[in-house]
Amino acid sequence: MSGLSPEILLRAYAVGLFPMAERHDDATLYWIDPEKRGILPLDKFHIPRRLRRRVRSRPFEIRCDTAFEEVIRRCAKPADDRTETWINEEIIRLYVDLHKMGRAHSIESWKDGSLVGGLYGVALGAAFFGESMFSEAPDASKVALVHLVASLKKGGFRLLDSQFVTRHLGQFGAVEIHRSGYRQLLASALDVNAEFHCVVDDAELASFIQSTTQMS
Repeated sequence: MSGLSPEILLRAYAVGLFPMAERHDDATLYWIDPEKRGILPLDKFHIPRRLRRRVRSRPFEIRCDTAFEEVIRRCAKPADDRTETWINEEIIRLYVDLHKMGRAHSIESWKDGSLVGGLYGVALGAAFFGESMFSEAPDASKVALVHLVASLKKGGFRLLDSQFVTRHLGQFGAVEIHRSGYRQLLASALDVNAEFHCVVDDAELASFIQSTTQMS
């Protein structure tokens, strides 16, 4: 699969497909349509108690869309828990183009002027497709995820697609649903116009954390 455009990529997302490469140095992309899809239910998002305290202590400066390409390139780097990634140069090109179109966003954790963690994904209708995250400081990506979910709730999003359920995402309440159920949720979310808010203020964040406390 080659010669993809951002417009084709958005149409693929709208029917439940997303691209991946076998390795970061493999130029070929493949459409992925897993039988079981990972999602993070926005109305049942769980913040572990220790992380709630961590978020409230404001360990990082949270920024949005100030270093999108750097975030995706950091996500593409090998890490201690993975020696290979699925993000190649074609993926980077496509998502940087989506970012320029206002369709892809990054939530970034900064410490002492340095980017130390974050995540990126694609917004379409009231669906947000989380792509990848990285952390170079304790809890940096987790704190970014909490801010992302608070922003999505504020903007009226209905679906947070995590593609797969990992041990890392499981602590936040990620679940697997069958492809058919996922497509129903996706179709419903695409019928709604949501607004992506880059950041939430302190009062909004505190209210969001309190709401997750009440649900747990």
